Amino acid sequence: MNNKAAAGGGSKNANDKRKGILFILLAAFFFSTMSVFVRLAGDVPTMQKAFFRNIVAAVVAVIILLRSGKEISLPKKSLPTLLMRSIFGTIGILANFWAVDHLGIADANMLNKLSPFFAILMSIFILGEKPNRIEWISVVLAFIGAAFVAKPSSGIISLPALIGILGGFTAGTAYTYVRRAGLQGVRGPIVVAFFSTFSTLVLLPNLLMNFAPMSAGQFLFLLLAGCSAAGGQLSITAAYQHAPARDISVFDYSQVVYAAVFGHLLFGEIPDVWSIIGYVIIIGTAFSKWYLVTQRVPSGGRTS
Repeated sequence: MNNKAAAGGGSKNANDKRKGILFILLAAFFFSTMSVFVRLAGDVPTMQKAFFRNIVAAVVAVIILLRSGKEISLPKKSLPTLLMRSIFGTIGILANFWAVDHLGIADANMLNKLSPFFAILMSIFILGEKPNRIEWISVVLAFIGAAFVAKPSSGIISLPALIGILGGFTAGTAYTYVRRAGLQGVRGPIVVAFFSTFSTLVLLPNLLMNFAPMSAGQFLFLLLAGCSAAGGQLSITAAYQHAPARDISVFDYSQVVYAAVFGHLLFGEIPDVWSIIGYVIIIGTAFSKWYLVTQRVPSGGRTS
């Protein structure tokens, strides 16, 4: 009986990891399309782009909550967690958008891809989840692959780069708090609605004082960016609520591959040999991690 229960627990853990991997791959796709729409929006101010990114996500999350028919309740113990998730998440968005405007897309993207590494690091302190050696190696390999793709320039230690690193750190920390909220029983759409509403209210005063007129096309692209952001937030929230960062964060690097595909199809960008090497490293690492997660199902759960 105990063996069956242990096996059942191990099977459930493996199934949750599979779901976490699928959700984080989906999130990477959505965030890639968000970047495309933000770029197509042109010279709209960064704070204005961030506002539209969040207000659309807030509306989508609220609609999902209302249509679910479930009671919208918030455990009191989860309020500090949601506030920390929202604060770090808002700083992460602003830092990343600012870095893109001042550093360049390639370098800013690579620095933002530090977020999975920081998610694993912060999980040690916030959740007490300690990665094992294989998990550390997989994240390092994926980061190396991202570096091959981005090819950071000699100006990477500039102020914009430091802001980009801050964006990666705050995003990774925010994802860790997403995981904590899930462990506290907070549903994904509630996490997204809380964060998006918080960020929208924080950015609203600046929008009112410094609104820049937009064309119909720019407005449409920002709405689409917001919809993509909503899909990404819902997916990333579901991912980290199903599995620890150490098990799935490596797959967030797939966003680099998605971005390369969109760059080629929409902007005529052709990856060079270094980028191709990076893709091979990223995909190879992701496949290896997937194999370990789906094939190694210990009877009593895994230890770190």
